[in-house]
Amino acid sequence: MTRIFGADGKIVPVTAIQAGPCVVTQCKTVDKDGYGAVQIGFGAARHPKKPQVGHTKSLSATPQYLREFRLQSVEEFEVGQVINCDSLEVGSQVTLSGTSKGKGFAGVIKRHNFHRGPETHGSDHHRAPGSIGSMFPQHVLKGHKMPGKMGNERVTVSSVQVMDINRQDNLIFVKGPVPGIRGSLVEISA
Repeated sequence: MTRIFGADGKIVPVTAIQAGPCVVTQCKTVDKDGYGAVQIGFGAARHPKKPQVGHTKSLSATPQYLREFRLQSVEEFEVGQVINCDSLEVGSQVTLSGTSKGKGFAGVIKRHNFHRGPETHGSDHHRAPGSIGSMFPQHVLKGHKMPGKMGNERVTVSSVQVMDINRQDNLIFVKGPVPGIRGSLVEISA
């Protein structure tokens, strides 16, 4: 993250995202595949596997990451077409999806914002979850908030404003934070 000055002179916190160049690796149609989608590749694979090389043999390089986006019609896309940040404009709203930071095993206070129990008067119930069920149905119901692995899940943030675009380096600056660690993959959809 960094910061830039807005039009009114106030500091705005932004995150810089490298948005390309992405290349179209496959176009799926309703007639052939049963649904319409475009598959986009990003980055260059250092040690590609043979199936990856075969899948992208019509391209000059094998991409590191492949993601598929469903569309109603794919007529405006063709294999080998380069997509960069030219389709975005300053002030537009985008949706960002990524994998959140993994925080390991966490208790219910950190994971689900439970309150702690009393610390004095003989209580030994300080950070425990409390009652996890009743006499019937004699088992813990599915979906009950319990301790466990926290983070490392898909997070989608919608209506994020594009503050600035550097078209030479394919960088876009979006307002606020972005899900994931530094250097992780983020999907941008307008």
